[in-house]
Amino acid sequence: CGTAVTSQYLAEVFQVRTPMLQSFINYFLLLLVYTTALLFRTGGDSLLQILKRRWWKYIFLGLADVEANFMIVKAYQYTTLTSVQLLDCFGIPVLMALSWFLLRARYRMIHFIAVAICLLGVGAMVGADILAGRPEGEGSDVVIGDLLVLLAASLYAISNVGEEYIVKNLSREEFLGMVGLFGTVISGLQLALVEHKDIMRIQWNWKVAILFTGYAMCMFGLYSFMPIVIKVTSATSVNLGILTSDLYSLFLGLFLFKYKFSVLYIVSFVTIMVGFSLYCSTPTGKAEPTAVLQPDGSGLDNAALKLEENDGETPAGTAQLTQGETVVVSTD
Repeated sequence: CGTAVTSQYLAEVFQVRTPMLQSFINYFLLLLVYTTALLFRTGGDSLLQILKRRWWKYIFLGLADVEANFMIVKAYQYTTLTSVQLLDCFGIPVLMALSWFLLRARYRMIHFIAVAICLLGVGAMVGADILAGRPEGEGSDVVIGDLLVLLAASLYAISNVGEEYIVKNLSREEFLGMVGLFGTVISGLQLALVEHKDIMRIQWNWKVAILFTGYAMCMFGLYSFMPIVIKVTSATSVNLGILTSDLYSLFLGLFLFKYKFSVLYIVSFVTIMVGFSLYCSTPTGKAEPTAVLQPDGSGLDNAALKLEENDGETPAGTAQLTQGETVVVSTD
């Protein structure tokens, strides 16, 4: 909510349209804190070893994250704050699909029902936004803004799937350090190419400086704490929870941007909360690889390896088996 409001305020009140500069400040803060921390690591988790093994993966992840942030901030220049916050939920079904194939997450029927309820709540918010009316002459710009939000949501889904894998299998510090490193480089290059003229036109004053600082602090906090929540839950549940920021943004928009209020906003917020609670009520499953017993009995080797790994102190036992014979194994 904080990043949304500060971006909208910069664009509408002060005519500051520098999305890449805003993102660059956040990545540079991540670089200072987390990449620097990786420099002091030794062994296999050191910065040099991480770069040797996975540098190209982090370039791809950093590119997706940078462009998602660029597009979402750019969208504030073309459409309303509420539209950006609502259409951003398009990333949730994309995120679920990617989690299914890449992270092997397995959802139950209750999870699909919960997401459908959340999307119904979003639909109610979009309806309320339309009923509230938009300023004249904003049609074509709104389409551009909405397309940017949809693209950003898809890139965020890619970034979040990568984040979930890294924080659950590697470490939070590695993810933030690498995103900070490559995000700073990529956003810095893009900043120099496409935004240097816009930066020169900024009329700096204490209000603009506070808005830039507020955006950077909110984004840095989001990046720092989101991996902690993802590690104990999932990227999908975190993104469903972030939908609740829509109501906070709406209330601020009523005062800052003179938005019209609609009861449908409250209805949609309650609907989203119900769907989010329903989703979190049941944990998701995970597909595990299973050993396949070959006709010649070679599949028994996999089972034997599993038994040997279970308890190093228990003497291993062997048995000669014939095909079709039933084996009962006890850990006692």
